[in-house]
Amino acid sequence: MEEIRRFLESKGVHPSYHRIKIMEYLMKNKSHPTVETIYKDLHKEIPTLSKTTIYNTLNLFAEKGIVTVLTIDEREARYDLETETHGHFKCKKCGKVFNVWLSEDITDKLTTEGHIVEEVHLYLKGICKECSGKKN
Repeated sequence: MEEIRRFLESKGVHPSYHRIKIMEYLMKNKSHPTVETIYKDLHKEIPTLSKTTIYNTLNLFAEKGIVTVLTIDEREARYDLETETHGHFKCKKCGKVFNVWLSEDITDKLTTEGHIVEEVHLYLKGICKECSGKKN
């Protein structure tokens, strides 16, 4: 917990107990959780935790560059600790979201007509290898 406390402080975030626990959860659960998932899992341990606190904490984490907000599904936002440029694949069958890595910087291939690209979001949807029965 002390390591998480120092990390949050280095990002300009006051390390409250709830923020530390949410950060710890994100570090242990790299499944691109939703607020609802985080709430269900942490509320057992922290009965005073509210969804509003989780939303506010995740919004602060996003503002400070600690997490990336995924909108791969218009019905829910998901949160990713991996902030390096990469894409996401969502299985239409099981609903899991996976990281996919780009073999090269996609911004080099774009024609932006002079615009400055600050963010790239790549979302892919299909059937994951577990659901399709394929191993590779």
